[in-house]
Amino acid sequence: MNMSPRIPVVDLEDGWRDVLAGVAKLKCILDGSNVVHFVPDEYMHLYTTVYNMCTQKPPNDYSQVLYDRYKQALDDHIESVVLPSLNEKHGVFLLREIVQRWEKHKLMVRWLRRFFDYLDRYYVTRRSLDSLKDLGWSSFRDLVFDKLKSTVATIMIGMGRQSNRPSTPEECPDIYVEIGDSQLNYYSDDFEQSFLNGTTDYYSKKAQTWILENSCPEYMLKAALFELIDRRAEEILNKENSGCKVLLCDEKTEDLARMFRLFSRITDGLLPVSKIFKEHVIAEGMSLLKHATDAANSRKDEKKGVVVGLPEQDFVRSVIELHDKYMAYVTNCFQSNSVFHKALKEAFEVFCNKDVVGCSSAELFAAYCDSILKRGGSEKLSDEAIDESLEKVVKLLTYLSDKDLFVEFHRKKLGRRLLFDKNTNDEHERILLSKLKQFFGGQFTSKMEGMLKDITLAKEHQSSFEEYVSNNPESNPLIDLNVTVLTTGYWPTYKNSDINLPLEMVKCVEVFKEYYRSDKQHRKLTWIFSLGNCVVIGNFDAKPVEFVLNTYQAALLLLFNEADKLSYSDIVSQLKLSDDDAVRLLHSLSCAKYKILNKEPSNRVISPEDEFEFNSKFTDRMRRIKVPLPQIDEKKKVVDDVNKDRRFAIDASLVRIMKSRKVLGHQQLVAECVEQLSRMFKPDIRIIKRRIEDLISREYLERDSENAQTYKYLA
Repeated sequence: MNMSPRIPVVDLEDGWRDVLAGVAKLKCILDGSNVVHFVPDEYMHLYTTVYNMCTQKPPNDYSQVLYDRYKQALDDHIESVVLPSLNEKHGVFLLREIVQRWEKHKLMVRWLRRFFDYLDRYYVTRRSLDSLKDLGWSSFRDLVFDKLKSTVATIMIGMGRQSNRPSTPEECPDIYVEIGDSQLNYYSDDFEQSFLNGTTDYYSKKAQTWILENSCPEYMLKAALFELIDRRAEEILNKENSGCKVLLCDEKTEDLARMFRLFSRITDGLLPVSKIFKEHVIAEGMSLLKHATDAANSRKDEKKGVVVGLPEQDFVRSVIELHDKYMAYVTNCFQSNSVFHKALKEAFEVFCNKDVVGCSSAELFAAYCDSILKRGGSEKLSDEAIDESLEKVVKLLTYLSDKDLFVEFHRKKLGRRLLFDKNTNDEHERILLSKLKQFFGGQFTSKMEGMLKDITLAKEHQSSFEEYVSNNPESNPLIDLNVTVLTTGYWPTYKNSDINLPLEMVKCVEVFKEYYRSDKQHRKLTWIFSLGNCVVIGNFDAKPVEFVLNTYQAALLLLFNEADKLSYSDIVSQLKLSDDDAVRLLHSLSCAKYKILNKEPSNRVISPEDEFEFNSKFTDRMRRIKVPLPQIDEKKKVVDDVNKDRRFAIDASLVRIMKSRKVLGHQQLVAECVEQLSRMFKPDIRIIKRRIEDLISREYLERDSENAQTYKYLA
């Protein structure tokens, strides 16, 4: 066994002296001094210094001290350099200096986060502290922005009224947005509202004076000044978050509002208008649907005839934009009239319940939520934008008929995010669940809330397990083992096989079982190896390589520690694999991108006559490789599970209705059942009839002897 040399302990002050030297060089680079930029060796030295200071055993673990000193280093720089520079400037020159200093501060925080990356990813995350980015930005906010924000707003408002004003830094309003980490309270409260109120008051008084002092032609000429106000507002305000709130609606909006006021004077005059509005929205929605279908078909793989990339993000995003557009018309032009709200709802229900290339809308919405919750989707959205997007998706879900199908698809994807995505933001997950709960009730989200709770408890279990192992050294499996315990009733069902694990893994399983029995005597553990993963080191001729593998893949590769060559039948019998699993595993290890095993014959098809041997010549430029295992399409299983749950829901609804009514006619029973269940899904009348027959056979109900269309409840 090779023993690694012992790493010397880094003294706090010695290590911090090296870090400060790096900070000093970074300041010089940002100030434009003639200094050579960081070379890789310098960067690695700083990163390694911080890493070592964070991973040393107590009392030499300086994680908290480094966290505090990181903030102090930024505060000292602001107080000694930034504030004196700003205090010397006035007017537009002050605005330009603030913009420059803010940009340099963001760069400084970004570089320091690279040096302190290990502290940010592990210590800060585990202690639920503010991230180093938030901590760094708060320094500028507390020491610079809060002191100067009123001065900046006053300067900007004054410039908005000048006809020949000097150019204003366009980035200045953006600082109000960024400083709140995309939360708009700083922007709207400290700048936008003051600017809008001041500008509106000023030009309202001007307009009144012009009406009194000028003829109509002269007034019209001066009224053209409002085009200049529009352009100036666009230059000064943050376009993305303000739009142009100084001016009134556009011409189309005004025409619609005028039409609404005219037709509202007539009894039932709004009904034909709302019908035309509904038909127009349906046409727009169906056009989006056709565009999404065409786009998906164009991306089909010619050989397999399957969609290469689901168009869920483009389609759902387009539907959200369409809803925003027409909801604005309903609110602003039609004064939130209930007739138009109803027309909009019915229109969206038409195309929101259509399939897109074999994918139900429930699946598409779940996939869109999944993409948003994975680091903000392809657009890398901010926290504020993620919250807003989720709010809009939940509103669209009210138009879905199959809400229970969405729940099951979403629960499946939530499970994968919680178990496999290390960057999952629990706060975003809870925000979505709270919105769903608000719209659809606690029954809609109870299982998913339980899943989040399980993940939180799993971290506590892991700490307790590690303490158990340290107190019982004879039980130590000598392998880093991390076990996540899930509650069966909360999580989706997962395919699992009781494979024959290697002895190393068996030891890990037995140790955790022993620990769990000591803590939870009346709980039964069922191991789902298909969800596990392992880090296995392969010793190849060129160099050792770390592989991140599925548990099944790891178990298969470990067989080659005992044999140079194994046949397909040897592998299947030793691991007790099904043929489907064996083909998937062997294909991923011998025919895919990373050929860790050599296969004879050398082709891309796995057959029972194949033989496999360890590929000692394997090499790759990466030292750590994640070997993917093709996922099984579980769409059919999700639909089957939902249909099964629907049968139970229909049974429960029928029994509940009959228990309270005792005797009821067929049509009324079916109607009440549909009404009760329509909150979650639209039940098929034929299935309701079959469930009634099943309840009769199980003696929950019986037909009336005189009228076969009437049922009686049997207590």
